[in-house]
Amino acid sequence: MAKYAIRRLLALLPVFLVVTVIVFLLIHLVPGDPIDNLMRSGSDPAQRDALSRAYGLDRSLVEQYLAWMGHLVRGDLGTAIVQRRPVAELIGENIGYSLALGGLALAFSAIVGIVAGVTAASFQDRVADRALMSLALVGSTVPSFWLGLLMILFFAVQLGWVPVSGARHWTSVILPATTVGLAGMALVARVTRIAMIETARQDFVTLLHAKGVSRFTIQTRHLLRHALVPVLTLLSLRIGLIVGGSVTVEYVFARPGLGSLLIRAIGQRDYPVIQGSLLMLAIAVMLGTLVGDLLQAAMDPRQREDDRS
Repeated sequence: MAKYAIRRLLALLPVFLVVTVIVFLLIHLVPGDPIDNLMRSGSDPAQRDALSRAYGLDRSLVEQYLAWMGHLVRGDLGTAIVQRRPVAELIGENIGYSLALGGLALAFSAIVGIVAGVTAASFQDRVADRALMSLALVGSTVPSFWLGLLMILFFAVQLGWVPVSGARHWTSVILPATTVGLAGMALVARVTRIAMIETARQDFVTLLHAKGVSRFTIQTRHLLRHALVPVLTLLSLRIGLIVGGSVTVEYVFARPGLGSLLIRAIGQRDYPVIQGSLLMLAIAVMLGTLVGDLLQAAMDPRQREDDRS
């Protein structure tokens, strides 16, 4: 298992390099630069040139990329041009809020999704099954920012159950976590339902019924255990997607976090902050993929054998 984990980790290195190139080019090829936010109207062009040289923006893209990678391999994400603070410090102040939001959203997706999927599989092709899958379809198609606005209007403004925005109280994370987690819950519910229905057709399930094992025991101890293999893989892949999907939701709910930091930096064209934030999101996706592969290999040894061959 350790060798398999090392192989999968090494396989992420070229992916990481490609991601750094894409992140760098996406930012620098967009019109505008952070110097625009530092200069006042009518400022001397010589002052603009001096600032460009000070931040290395007068060099070629290749030189800027190599300089950025040189700092990156030493663990230095650079200094924010507009805020003039270390990017690592800014990310450290905000990433905790994103991790809390993402963790709660992932837990919501897992618990509610698995329960809904098991219930739908138990009542296959009945009213409960159709109702749950219809709700799952709606949950996976409604844009998260629009759903967040509806939740604010109903639960915060109309009912007054939770705060409208901010992060001053623990209740302020309920609506954002539910908003982010609904899309994942829908996917988990559908995957759980399909996996349980397919597993129920296996020969060993027929044998369990022949032995007189209760339906509840078969559902919870046998079908669910086999169905959790694809579900855990899906949830691990959702780790990065949930963190990334929190970007717009944090902005809608005016919460501090990596998403709010990224959106502000984009408006200011603050290259180091944008690069650092996008890199954190990409690393979250890659780590989620790695965790999914390791969980799948741990639960199904055939995965390790296929990779070795």
